[in-house]
Amino acid sequence: MTVSIFIFSLCGAMALGMPIAYSLLVCAVCLMAYMAGNGTLQAFDTQILAQRFVDGSDNFPLLAVPFFLLAGEFMNTGGLSKRIINLGIAWVGHWRGGLGYVAVVAAIIMASLSGSAIADTAAIAAIIIPMMKAAGYNLGRSAGLVAAGGIIAPVIPPSIGFIIFGVAANVSITKLFLAGIVPGVMMGVGIGIAWWFVAKKENVALTPKLPLVERLRITADSALAMFLPVIIIGGMKAGVFTPTEAAVVAAVYAFVVGIFIYREMKWNQVYGLFLAAGKTTAVVMFLVSAAMVSAWLITVANIPTEVAEMLDPFMGNKTLMMFMMMVLIVVVGTALDFAPTVMILTPVLMPVVLKAGIDPVYFGVLFIMNNAIGLITPPVGTVLNVVAGVAKITLDQSFKGVLPFLYAELIVLFLLVFVPEFVTVPLQWMLH
Repeated sequence: MTVSIFIFSLCGAMALGMPIAYSLLVCAVCLMAYMAGNGTLQAFDTQILAQRFVDGSDNFPLLAVPFFLLAGEFMNTGGLSKRIINLGIAWVGHWRGGLGYVAVVAAIIMASLSGSAIADTAAIAAIIIPMMKAAGYNLGRSAGLVAAGGIIAPVIPPSIGFIIFGVAANVSITKLFLAGIVPGVMMGVGIGIAWWFVAKKENVALTPKLPLVERLRITADSALAMFLPVIIIGGMKAGVFTPTEAAVVAAVYAFVVGIFIYREMKWNQVYGLFLAAGKTTAVVMFLVSAAMVSAWLITVANIPTEVAEMLDPFMGNKTLMMFMMMVLIVVVGTALDFAPTVMILTPVLMPVVLKAGIDPVYFGVLFIMNNAIGLITPPVGTVLNVVAGVAKITLDQSFKGVLPFLYAELIVLFLLVFVPEFVTVPLQWMLH
């Protein structure tokens, strides 16, 4: 009965058009009212809801979110993102389908800088899609490729998704960051292979190959941008700073490079960039706070135990259990956006994961990867909507274009389900 109230109150509120954060609060109120009625809670008390709401965002690791968002704003405005794309064009732009490979390479590198799928996708799409259109590439397919590359951002560190999951599940964010590197690169390789097959059908003029001297000049020009992921990942692996401190370092570094060295970011733009990052942070934190209220009531209502009982037939087989959970998340991800799915399912599934003896870091990587894939599946498909807007095409066109790359990323996801060593072995190597 409790599970039914949880599902119907949440889905009912969303069906009425409420934003996800408010739907979660409505769900919490319904659960509390039901539990107060059956004696699980002593009384219905709105002060507890308010207290849990405030406590939800009162968490030090969550400070990394605004700083990584700010770093992304500084990188896009300060010229770091542009130089990364120029680097890709210099070295692989002359291949058949070269601009597509540039999009993939840029997506992997950009993912290691900001951790925001929407920000990375918007930055890459604004530069590369007009170039692909002018060169004669299929516009829908080009938009689909950029969208598929953009969702690598939540998997390769620094990842805002890992920060949110780590806080909600009480899992080491540093371990999640390190464990996400290889799977994120595998996603890039997967869509690169898919593009290789697709590019054979593209009848476009090849970009002239740049002289070696010019390519080396562009590489040197992008060196400062490329050094940022080395600082972030190397600093965390060496224990120099925590993920939260890494976010501050990234923001300061991007600011200094953009305004004093590249000089593409102006002082009169800084306030607007802080404001943009602040607005996005407010949306994320309000959602996290609302979800923490629901998470507490989900635990009190013993919903994870009920879900565990439903999944009990698969409990003896870790691989089968992971497969079933990944299928569930794929389905949920088509209907919910990234952050709500993470916040709703984490308190429900984590007790099941621990009971089944599955490594929580390994689960977290696949969980976030799965939720990232949901960003390019309709009807929500936030990243898909972003590229459709930039390319000025319909959502249907962008969805048809993304299908080959969506299949490639799903293959990578389920490969990791059946071969967890792709996640666990590199993690152990990096931790020692």
